[in-house]
Amino acid sequence: MVSGASSVPCLTAAVIDAYLPDFADLEAVDYGITAAQHTNRGLATTSAVLSYVGKPMTMLRNGAMKTVHGWEDSHAERYPGLGWRLFGNCDIPDLVLFPQRYPTLKSMRFAAGHELKLLHVGTRILGALVRLGLIGSLSDHAEGLLRLAFLFDRFGSGRSGFHMILSGTDHNGKPKRRRFMLIARSGHGPYIPCMPAILLARRLAKGEVPQRGASPCVDLIDLDSYLTALEDLDISIIRDVPNA
Repeated sequence: MVSGASSVPCLTAAVIDAYLPDFADLEAVDYGITAAQHTNRGLATTSAVLSYVGKPMTMLRNGAMKTVHGWEDSHAERYPGLGWRLFGNCDIPDLVLFPQRYPTLKSMRFAAGHELKLLHVGTRILGALVRLGLIGSLSDHAEGLLRLAFLFDRFGSGRSGFHMILSGTDHNGKPKRRRFMLIARSGHGPYIPCMPAILLARRLAKGEVPQRGASPCVDLIDLDSYLTALEDLDISIIRDVPNA
C-alpha cells in the first residue's frame, strides 16, 4: 500500500532527488501549486483543503519546527505565461517526511493558491476568522463555498502551475539556487497528480516494483520517468540553469 501517489510527496521528492547532487548542502526548499479556476473541483478535495485554513500546523523554519497557520504567509510567484499567482501555507505529508529524508534542510515551505486573486484573498480572510475563533472550521461550509467558487469560473482559465526553488551551497562552498516549474494549460493540470498511480499500476502489472508493504510514495518514480509520462499533454517543463 502506497500513500501519497500524487504530486506530493511523489513529484516533490523526485524533483529534490534529481537536483540533490548539485548541492553539498541543500538548506531550503520553497514550493507550491497554483490551481486553475476551471479545475473540476470536488467536495471531498475542497473539504480537505478548507480543513486546515486558519488552523495551526508545523513547518521547518530556520532549523526548527515552527507553528504556522494554514493559508497565511501570503506571497506571490511569477509564472511564465501565467503572470503572478498568490500562495498561502498548506499542510502536506512532505512537512513531516522531508526534514528526516533531507537532514541538511533548515527551512521548507509549501503553499498553494487559487488562480483568481479575489478568491485567494477571500479564503485568507476566512482563515483569519477561523484563527480568531469566530468560525470553527471552513470544511463545515465546504459545499456552500464550492458553489460560490464555481460562480467565478467565467473569470478564470484552465492554466495551473507548480514551482520549486531549491537553495543551499555547492561543492565549492558557494551559494547555489535552482528553480523547477511545470506549467499546465488546456485544463491538463489534474493529470500531474494522477500520474504516479498510473505509473505504479503499470509497473506492478509488469512485476517491476520489488518493494512490498506500506510506504509513502518516494523512491518509486524518478523525475525523468514522471516527466516522460507528461509529454503528450499541454504541460511545459522549465528547468533553469544553475544559480539562475
